[in-house]
Amino acid sequence: MEVNILVEHGEDLVNPLPLEELCCFVMDYMKCPANTELSLSFVTDEKIHELNREYRGMDKPTDVLSFECDNLPFEGEEVDEGSIYELGDTIIATDVALAQTELYGTTFESEVTLLVTHSILHLLGYDHMEEEEAQEMEALEDEIIAAWNKSRA
Repeated sequence: MEVNILVEHGEDLVNPLPLEELCCFVMDYMKCPANTELSLSFVTDEKIHELNREYRGMDKPTDVLSFECDNLPFEGEEVDEGSIYELGDTIIATDVALAQTELYGTTFESEVTLLVTHSILHLLGYDHMEEEEAQEMEALEDEIIAAWNKSRA
């Protein structure tokens, strides 16, 4: 698995975090193919606002955006191990994540851990538009984050 990380904003907050390990852990937990590639970017509020407006029609900043690349294989379908399986792009607004730490009483690392996990689940086809979907996705996020925290203890 390969994770390409770009930090355009908030290097002092982002660089100390074990981001590559976290992304690989989540992808591995979700049984992504070994040849999976993911892009993770940290950007300004202005940049995520622009992306949110352009791609989602929402004229405001958000905490995280997910952009799927390769379609998920159908159940039972094999992934070509000889080529890269591009899962997609995760884009996090560093300052929004930081502001949410005060709002939710979390740390920056725990907030980013949630956002990364949440985004990868979106890339894998999970959603939270309906209440039942939201409950399933949140339970899976909690399960993955608990396993991640346990692996680091």
